[in-house]
Amino acid sequence: MSREQYRRWAEAQPRGRFERIDGLVVAMAPERRSHAKRKARVWLALTQAVEAAGLACEVYPDGVTVAVEESDFEPDAILRCGDALPGDGADVPDPLVVVEVLSPSTRSGDLTGKMVAYFRLPSVRHYLIFWADRPQVVHHRRRDDGEGIETRVVTAGEIRLDPPGVGITVEEVYAG
Repeated sequence: MSREQYRRWAEAQPRGRFERIDGLVVAMAPERRSHAKRKARVWLALTQAVEAAGLACEVYPDGVTVAVEESDFEPDAILRCGDALPGDGADVPDPLVVVEVLSPSTRSGDLTGKMVAYFRLPSVRHYLIFWADRPQVVHHRRRDDGEGIETRVVTAGEIRLDPPGVGITVEEVYAG
């Protein structure tokens, strides 16, 4: 299915969430409460960090897509900087930070295939993977020289996102 066919098809669906992976439509399983809570906390932490820093950036919750080659992914949060995008679009063409919260049905794809795909976009500098049920984050970061990806596992403290020059903490995402 082409990107345009997929988008028309997805908009016509009465309910459900979908991604297009390598040209194939994949239904996303209903979310568990822990997953929904974690992605909301990530979105809030990123939004507050951007606002506190006074940056010209936007943070999007899930619902918008990131297009990479023959795939249309729906991350759990996206941070992009620059001029505001038109309100009627369905995708973010130049994400800076992409966030996924692991769920049982997407775990293997989020940890492997999506990481490779997201870093094919030159704009992506950070890919954050949050566990829904425990304070654990994998932070993949494109090196400043563009020659590779650095990875670290964070279970406490700050996750520094340079660029754009903000930080969020594991504790604020996993509070409550």
